Amino acid sequence: MIVWINGTHGAGKTTTSALVQQLLPGSRVFDAEKVGETLMDITPGLPGTDNFQHWPPWRPLVVETARRVLDYTGGTLVMPMTVLVEEYWREISAGLAQHVIPVRHFVLHADQETLRGRIAGDTVVGPNSSFRLKYLEPYAEAARTWLHGEAEVVDTTHRTPAQAALQIAEAVKG
Repeated sequence: MIVWINGTHGAGKTTTSALVQQLLPGSRVFDAEKVGETLMDITPGLPGTDNFQHWPPWRPLVVETARRVLDYTGGTLVMPMTVLVEEYWREISAGLAQHVIPVRHFVLHADQETLRGRIAGDTVVGPNSSFRLKYLEPYAEAARTWLHGEAEVVDTTHRTPAQAALQIAEAVKG
């Protein structure tokens, strides 16, 4: 099984995923961003883009990597990854379905003010990351149009990552 934790930057995906992994025996965290980083390391570089998700190889490579890891280890993969383009989500979820891999899709949601505050106060990535800030409106648009209808929404506006992780783990176990 895959527990996909979606949401925009600042919603708490990375922190929450690590906590979910601790609550689900036999689970591992697989950050699909590493697949994108591998593609970014190709030299000479692939055609220019502002987001590796736009490269057509990224999506099937995420599916294939997840499938191979699950074939090897079994258990559950907890995957923190923002996917805001509906077509990309459809491609990934269809690819996983082809391999009969069940997916529980969660979206960590917080209001725009909370997200901006978290991004401004981030000591790991750095405050006011322009990369992270530019995804706030695309997230809001995806949430309005398709994303919240495709996933179980966990509002983190007033929840700690531990509380969000417990809600997700209980939903997966229940």
